[in-house]
Amino acid sequence: MRLTQEQDELRSALRSLLTRHQRHAAWAPLTTQIGAAGLAVPEEYGGAGGGARDVHVLMEELGRSLSPLPCLGSSVLTVGALLASGDKEACGRLLPGLAEGSSVGTLAWAERGSWDQEAIRAEALARPGGGWLITGTKEYVLDWSGVAVLLVAARTADGVSLFEVAPDAPGVRREPVVTMDETRGQARWMLDGAEGRLLGVNGEGGRCLEHVRDLACTALAAEQVGAAGHCLELTVEYTRNRVQFGRPIGSFQAVKHRLADAYVLVESARSAALGAAFAADRDPGALPRAAAVAKSVCSEAFSAVAGEMIQLHGGIGITWEHDAHRYFKRAHGAGELFGPAAHHRARLAAGLGLTTH
Repeated sequence: MRLTQEQDELRSALRSLLTRHQRHAAWAPLTTQIGAAGLAVPEEYGGAGGGARDVHVLMEELGRSLSPLPCLGSSVLTVGALLASGDKEACGRLLPGLAEGSSVGTLAWAERGSWDQEAIRAEALARPGGGWLITGTKEYVLDWSGVAVLLVAARTADGVSLFEVAPDAPGVRREPVVTMDETRGQARWMLDGAEGRLLGVNGEGGRCLEHVRDLACTALAAEQVGAAGHCLELTVEYTRNRVQFGRPIGSFQAVKHRLADAYVLVESARSAALGAAFAADRDPGALPRAAAVAKSVCSEAFSAVAGEMIQLHGGIGITWEHDAHRYFKRAHGAGELFGPAAHHRARLAAGLGLTTH
């Protein structure tokens, strides 16, 4: 599995831009100069018409720099949900702004600590004169200041459905959440009789969410690989320069073994993440399994490599002056996002007709 020359060039452009523009300041040049927000948006809606492999390159570079930008919540979750809904009117109205980055979206989905649709208790009631009124609380919503597009998963008499809700509508309240990982904003959204517009077919939201979860896990796996790979790069460089007992600590056999194990974890995770991206583009039927594998493998690899980064950096690895603790926190936050590794292994086993104990 190899990326194209164009995707390699995209990686170089992204890395160069993210090096020059740090954190939130990178959003404007990333969207205007590279069109990163619209990589997976079809050309008819103003996007680049790319696929999951293009998103893989983007997310890997964002993970490498611990970027706080809203690509996962807006360019993956929101865009993916709109396209999966099949609602042409909503896509034509919302996707152009999302593709150019002039508007940012988020998907309010999880409840009670779970992204499984069985956990959804938010309720949508049909109004006699048309429209829907939605009541419920959504957790772990990926956050960005000035969210313009809010999609909400809620349950109707026909099942789980997707709705578009104005973020500033009456009955809608956003509450920022303090997270361990300060590089990824999250919020809790509370809806109390908020007016919503149905997206797609009533009762088909569960099918859309299953697909969006696979896309999200695929994109997040790429981010985890990028971050884990950079952790390894920084640690190798440190062990080359840190001298103890008159020699670089990287020359000690025990340290070499730990770095070699970390390298195997990163490369195995990279293969799993790329496999999911290729499945999304070329073999959608294989995507659910590939996404579950990628999320499980990449979550555990990133956590392990980030832990080794702190251990091999010694005392400086737990100070505010070094980024090691930030990668460690991102590793654990990302590991829980969209479900922990064990959940996805169970999902994979169920899909294969196996039982877990």
